[in-house]
Amino acid sequence: MNIPKLPIGKGIEWLEDWLTTYFGPFFDLIHAVIGGMVDGIDAALTFLPAIVLTVIIAALAYWIGKWRMALFAVIGLLLIDNLGLWDPSMQSLALVLTASLLAVLIGVPVGVFCAQSKTVQNIVTPILDFMQTMPAFVYLLPAVSFFSLGVVPGVIASIIFAIPPTIRLTNLGIRQVSPELVEAADAFGSTAGQKLFKLQLPIAMPTIMAGINQTIMLSLSMVVISSMIGAQGVGAYVYRAVSQAKTGAGFEAGIAIVIIAILLDRLTQKLVKPKQ
Repeated sequence: MNIPKLPIGKGIEWLEDWLTTYFGPFFDLIHAVIGGMVDGIDAALTFLPAIVLTVIIAALAYWIGKWRMALFAVIGLLLIDNLGLWDPSMQSLALVLTASLLAVLIGVPVGVFCAQSKTVQNIVTPILDFMQTMPAFVYLLPAVSFFSLGVVPGVIASIIFAIPPTIRLTNLGIRQVSPELVEAADAFGSTAGQKLFKLQLPIAMPTIMAGINQTIMLSLSMVVISSMIGAQGVGAYVYRAVSQAKTGAGFEAGIAIVIIAILLDRLTQKLVKPKQ
């Protein structure tokens, strides 16, 4: 006996058409907002000459971390400029920063709600499992349908792919706060808001920052994938190098991505650690 195939695909396509028809203006608004954010960050990054921005980032790296990090920032960024990949690297960085910022703005509050309510956690956890296990390429399809080609669907796909660690580790960090401290705060008459912002979030901040760090790294991993739907940046150079079998060009673009990844990773890790 053959069981009829469930029309899951047709149902998804019907839902996509329905959302596009009735929520088109809403998607246009999101497109305008995210596109404006990416363009604004890109303009800010490319406004200053490469050498000036390199000095600023190196100074920031020295202030947050150590002189070794500052030295790596100088050498790495000057290498990117020397390879002629400065502007595309800044475009990719603008995409990553936009996606990471929006993921954090959405993910941290959701993680707080999960920590405050077992019911919310039980609802959100399977959704996060689905988001983390679904191949990243699949997210490009609805993103393109709702937001056309370009950088915006790349940002949307990056947010969906990268947001789970922020939600999970925010929830975990708050739940790991000592119950004795929470009881003490309740005994002194703290409100829910005071308990959250003055006790739970500060103690959970290292764990939350670990989630944010993972979100940034996952956003960066989407740079090359996003280039397949028209997102510009150094990822497009990698994609063209692969499609044209240009190993050298692809390796140069890959070096730029690695340098950006190391800088973002080390800087976000050091934000909640004392300078040694």
